[in-house]
Amino acid sequence: MMNLNALKIDPEFQGKIPPLTFEELNQLEANILRDGRIINPIIVWRGLIVDGHNRFTIAKKHPEIPFTVHEKEFASRYEAIIWICKNQLGRRNLTPEQKKYLIGKQYEAEKCANGGDRRSPVAKSGAATRHLIGGEKTCMKVAAENNVGKTFVKDAEHFARGLDAAEEAVPGTRQKVLSGEVKPTAAEIASVARAPPEERPALVAEICKPKKPKPQKPTAPKQKTPPAVAAPLPDASTSDEEAPDEEPTYAPAPSEPVFPQKENEPLKVDRQQILEIANNRYHAKQLADGAAMLCEVSGAVNAMIRRWESVFRDYPDILTNTENRNAVKRNIQKVKDYLQKLEDTL
Repeated sequence: MMNLNALKIDPEFQGKIPPLTFEELNQLEANILRDGRIINPIIVWRGLIVDGHNRFTIAKKHPEIPFTVHEKEFASRYEAIIWICKNQLGRRNLTPEQKKYLIGKQYEAEKCANGGDRRSPVAKSGAATRHLIGGEKTCMKVAAENNVGKTFVKDAEHFARGLDAAEEAVPGTRQKVLSGEVKPTAAEIASVARAPPEERPALVAEICKPKKPKPQKPTAPKQKTPPAVAAPLPDASTSDEEAPDEEPTYAPAPSEPVFPQKENEPLKVDRQQILEIANNRYHAKQLADGAAMLCEVSGAVNAMIRRWESVFRDYPDILTNTENRNAVKRNIQKVKDYLQKLEDTL
């Protein structure tokens, strides 16, 4: 078992990990104490933790609990950040803000890893960048991997930059935004990166203020509108020349509703038609039925398969270590028991 003191927390790496809630952290600690060991390894690169920051914290709190460390190899820090973002996007239930931030940081790191430095004089000359992947192709790649559009990826990058700038100006802002404690808009967050550094603390304080609810307009009591009275149809024995110049006695008053009609055409609608039009405006709400909710069942199955495969791929010792395999078998049996019970009811 590696010495805990040999492991280091990199703030940039840790900043990409969506924080657990207080309840989630307590539940993780309770599970570890119940199992008597930390099952999932702490993933490191050159002694820096890239996954398992919470497990590392719990291990330091309970040094008697055994744990394992898995070393990964990356070509650069950018590659490590890309792996962290993909790992979190594939295995966590994320808030929209957390997903947007991770996709933005993945895109930012992918551009650096694929495109290198494009701002130096040598890079601008084109001599060192002919073999590099273009930014637009990188954007399309990240969008396809995360099942979003190119515009979302670019907006996510602006959001991530703004959130990092807000964190630098006012430490703690990033966690408050990603956890939903404060709810500024994505555009407000993105604006922080564009502001001069000396103005950012005041800007962050302003956009993180609780939003005041919009005052509701007082609603006037509804009044029943008397039904419109149709104009009399012209008598078949009366020609246009014989029609009187005065308005018909039963024509609707200006304040009453008038149904659309062609110019110079009399209003051809009776009381029964008015009632039918009014009644057809209201429809009873329809509740979702079983057929409509089958997508939830299918989505849950696909999510379980995807997450299990991601864990087995990233932590191969789960399938090689005897204790880990036994734990997996217990979970498989639990799923089998549930499915058998469900099948018996069908």
